[in-house]
Amino acid sequence: MSPEFLLTSLIIVASPGTGVLYTLAAGLSRGRRASIVAAFGCTIGIVPHLAAAILGLAALLHTSALAFHAFKYLGVAYLLYMAWMTWRERGALRVETEVDARSACQVTVNAVLINILNPKLSIFFLAFLPQFIAANEPHPLASMLELSAVFMAMTFAIFALYGLLAAAMRDHVLSRPRILLWLRRSFAAAFVALSAKLALADR
Repeated sequence: MSPEFLLTSLIIVASPGTGVLYTLAAGLSRGRRASIVAAFGCTIGIVPHLAAAILGLAALLHTSALAFHAFKYLGVAYLLYMAWMTWRERGALRVETEVDARSACQVTVNAVLINILNPKLSIFFLAFLPQFIAANEPHPLASMLELSAVFMAMTFAIFALYGLLAAAMRDHVLSRPRILLWLRRSFAAAFVALSAKLALADR
């Protein structure tokens, strides 16, 4: 495994996006456990895209405008839903003192859907992973699986770190309602901005 792959993956994973945003919100509003759950959910959410890239199904999204746009607008609608729920104090920044099994399940489902409903991820992995596999590689499928596993591990580790750092600031934020209100509005606006970016995305 090349250092170039590790460095590129680190930059990609650490770059702010919907997964990072949701994990930060989970850490701030629900604490350490929720941030780990959110990081896990976001990581699971990229599995279908990695599988699609490995199996070649992502080519369908690349070649079929109808499939791509249908998938894309589902993602846009879900991000707008997340923005609305966050604004109404029922979404990503809903404050909870304890994270029970039901709450953890909700955090996981939201995190998974945030990544699953982004068709750009499948196309990204289809273009990204083969660059780091040699043309004469005797077992390309095994190499793709190895690269995918490393990418997922980095995703979970980086997202969890983001979430734990946010959770460490939780008491400071919750004790200041005005800061929490400002953060809630900022996160809602960020979800809207990300939905607009996805809506404008092309194949």
